[in-house]
Amino acid sequence: MPGRARPMTRRGHMADTAAETLTELPLQGLHAALGAKFVPFAGYSMPVQYADGVMAEHFWTRDHAGLFDVSHMGQVVLPKEALAGLEGLIPADLLGLPEGRQRYGMFTNAAGGVLDDLMVAHRAGDVFLVVNAARKAHDLGHLRAHLPGVEEVGDRALLALQGPEAEAALAGLLPGVADMRFMDVAEMDWQGATLWLSRSGYTGEDGFEISVPVALAEEFARALLADDRVRPIGLGARDSLRLEAGLPLYGQEMDEGISPIEAGQGWAIGKARRAGGARAGGFPGADVILDQLAKDAPRRRVGLRPEGRAPMRMGVPLFDAPEGGEPIGRITSGGFGPSVGAPVAIGLIDAAVPADATLYGEVRGKRLPAAQVPLPFVPPGYKR
Repeated sequence: MPGRARPMTRRGHMADTAAETLTELPLQGLHAALGAKFVPFAGYSMPVQYADGVMAEHFWTRDHAGLFDVSHMGQVVLPKEALAGLEGLIPADLLGLPEGRQRYGMFTNAAGGVLDDLMVAHRAGDVFLVVNAARKAHDLGHLRAHLPGVEEVGDRALLALQGPEAEAALAGLLPGVADMRFMDVAEMDWQGATLWLSRSGYTGEDGFEISVPVALAEEFARALLADDRVRPIGLGARDSLRLEAGLPLYGQEMDEGISPIEAGQGWAIGKARRAGGARAGGFPGADVILDQLAKDAPRRRVGLRPEGRAPMRMGVPLFDAPEGGEPIGRITSGGFGPSVGAPVAIGLIDAAVPADATLYGEVRGKRLPAAQVPLPFVPPGYKR
């Protein structure tokens, strides 16, 4: 999620604050009491940072446990029998997804682009989806056009507890989480209510996402924050953490004109859905996507380390020479990487550009060099 301390939309563009009517999160009052600064984001009033600031929040999450309110995300429930139909919209192996596990997936279009990325959890009684905030209405319409029994969940908040001490802190309230592995899902009782949990998140750190009934959300959040290892963290640090983790953001690394292969997400296309697989193809844009997977996509995602201290942010054009020529790509996400101690960026460039070529980002009319480097910038800390 974008982490600039200014009004942003879900796609990372400046919001029209004069025209935008914002929805408040269920925990808006708690965030205000904790000293949050708010920004418009995907139609919501979102906490971007607290008193300690983005840098301190970033490092706290890397070292301890950060509590993020991600209640703006869409929560959707489908009947179990819809799993096969859902696989027809997503190039993931969903029929091979065991109960109690979740999988990353993407809605694709006929041109091979990405309509949204999402998480799919196969639970004992149903299928649970988490979709991006700005794509909720689109995704619900897309699902309802193809599947029966689609229900939006409107009475639950969604919290993410992330960091190396997340397990210990959450286990104080829910001891069973210690037995969960990365991408496990479970339901656990707390104070007479059922919480929906997954061992996942979007920071690159170990952690959990917890769906909580709105009526109990503040009490649960305060119980977590009562642990000295847990602090509230805003959108700013969430974005710097996911950028260092090399995780794509819909609307920046992926959109309707960028394929999963170009976005570096080919790993999410299940073996069963690939050419020669048990259920090869069968999803929108399969001919384009599988051809790119077998051969080469016209563009590729790349990690970049700009020289010096000047960040290269979203939209900066990239060149393969210090002077002259046409752009060979652009920055899709960029900023300062606190854990790296230097600027970092993700770009989308022509596939023909050599992997060892120095690239040049044009910042305020001046071309600055950047080295191509592997992603992620910071190794993940997931519990496998």
